[in-house]
Amino acid sequence: MTRRSDPTTRQTLGRPPAVLVVPATIAAALLVLPLVALVLDTPWSTFLEQLGSEPVLEALRLTAVASGATVVACIVLGTPLAWLLARVDFRGRAILRAAVAVPLVLPPVVAGVALVTALGRNGLVGPLLRDGGITLPYTTGAVVIAHTFVSMPFYVLSVEGAMRSSGERFDVVAASLGATRWTTFRRVTLPLAMPGILAGSVLAWARSLGEFGATITFAGNYPGTTQTMPSLIYTTLQGDPALARTLSMILLLASVVILAALRNRWLTTP
Repeated sequence: MTRRSDPTTRQTLGRPPAVLVVPATIAAALLVLPLVALVLDTPWSTFLEQLGSEPVLEALRLTAVASGATVVACIVLGTPLAWLLARVDFRGRAILRAAVAVPLVLPPVVAGVALVTALGRNGLVGPLLRDGGITLPYTTGAVVIAHTFVSMPFYVLSVEGAMRSSGERFDVVAASLGATRWTTFRRVTLPLAMPGILAGSVLAWARSLGEFGATITFAGNYPGTTQTMPSLIYTTLQGDPALARTLSMILLLASVVILAALRNRWLTTP
């Protein structure tokens, strides 16, 4: 629960200085005003009708499938990577951790270019995939790969942090009792890291939900195949701003749900 400061304490500290209150108010307005404007300007009378249109339903379906598959990929691939970074000492671990964090600051379109360079038809491993009968660019699979690429760091860093905070002492106790490292991972490390796994999954899902740049660069924007909600919003904004605001409102509502899911982690103070 959020604790309110005691009235006596507030009186002792004095009034907040204007030099702090004024920029804080401007910052709050900058963050809140656009969201309020979006809510007020959304054509609510036709919201459900537009929400039920075929292009929107297709984009919603693909977004749901891609974000769900992204979370699964992050859990299956990212959990072992987080464990490796948190529990195993090896040469180059710091470099690997830095590489994992790079997509956090990489411009999305650059991430898309990197994926094309690596997995495109003429990319680094693209010809090998093509020889095996696999073509990734401009497919639904490419959407999932793009989303996983930009979402994985959120999951890995969250889970690694949870594993580090729990420490290795319980692992050592389990090992002293004869447990193998695999058993220790399943029976000790994972249960202790579960809050981080859940938070990382929600963060990965949220990042996937809003992904645009890498997706449109690597997968394109084909309705029913690679057109996710952000891509549809971008396309719709050119000719139907009212519909674009409606679609944006859908993602805004999803963001509110995400914040509600993470309220105990971010929205409270000890």
